[in-house]
Amino acid sequence: MRTDSTRGEGHDLRHHGDAEVRDDGARLTDLAVNVRADTPPAWLRERIAGSLAGLAAYPDGRQARAAVAARHEVPVERVLLTAGAAEAFVLLARALTIRHAVVVHPQFTEPEAALRDAGHAVDRVLLREEDGFRLDPAAVPEDADLVVVGNPTNPTSVLHPAATIAGLARPGRTLVVDEAFLDAVPGEREALAGRTDVPGLVVLRSLTKTWGLAGLRIGYVLAAPETIADLERAQPLWPVSTPALAAAVACMEPRALAEAAHAAHRIGTDRAHLVAGLREFAPDGLRVVEPAEGPFVLVRLPRATDVRRHLRDLGFAVRRGDTFPGLGEEWLRLAVRDRATVNSFLQALDQAVTLAQH
Repeated sequence: MRTDSTRGEGHDLRHHGDAEVRDDGARLTDLAVNVRADTPPAWLRERIAGSLAGLAAYPDGRQARAAVAARHEVPVERVLLTAGAAEAFVLLARALTIRHAVVVHPQFTEPEAALRDAGHAVDRVLLREEDGFRLDPAAVPEDADLVVVGNPTNPTSVLHPAATIAGLARPGRTLVVDEAFLDAVPGEREALAGRTDVPGLVVLRSLTKTWGLAGLRIGYVLAAPETIADLERAQPLWPVSTPALAAAVACMEPRALAEAAHAAHRIGTDRAHLVAGLREFAPDGLRVVEPAEGPFVLVRLPRATDVRRHLRDLGFAVRRGDTFPGLGEEWLRLAVRDRATVNSFLQALDQAVTLAQH
């Protein structure tokens, strides 16, 4: 692990997986975006559709905020609803007084991009492949007053122990934990959401991943009331739409939580099938980062850029890894899909690897 104070050179921090499936990529089978591949379930679509009758009124987030608070057993003053978890990174960058920001990489690049856009210098703690991309709290500078880490981390799919992350907390430090994918982990192991005993803790959650709501933009922040108040002042008026609020309420209900828990176990089974298939490519130099705990896996393989190009020709989109600080052109991220899709993908990967070798 090392600290890097570079200014973002060589990494397109604004590149995200959706770029792989825009325009001509729309025809491809999508393993590039870490969002539920099918549409939201019928019951959720019905709840969202039912909210449209209320569009003449300004959005009222009180019910949704209370629902999130009840789900995590915290006071409503500790909850802020946002237009997707990504908005929260912008609010944090704009609302907080920050002297020394540190982002733990490789991880989702939007936190660093938002901090830089707000005029903050950013130091990076780069986790290493040889360490399994696992976090050593001692690598984070003691004087850092803002630390950002993902759990499970996108793109590595590493799930850090909650105690390890909580060990980063310090008086005067804001500790931001991106838990956008934690509801895809069975039992939400290692979650810090709902914890009120960790000083300076800010947890971000997203409802767009498990429920296929990326186009609706809904997420939330859990933090101390004074931090929530600071972030809320930085928000525009009525930042979350009425349909998104309806979705938030629906996704906090027991039926939804049970469905999400079932989906987490299914993802685990499908991920195991994908990883087993990828291991067959070890003679070709492919390596999977394990253990993978999120709804995606990170792989390293020779000629990955050529492999990705051939995969597109064969009908599959995957996420390039070189836009993540700490990774290079030999890395690809693959979203977990159902068994039939994975089988088709593995066949295409076999062809793509062969083509790239010639």
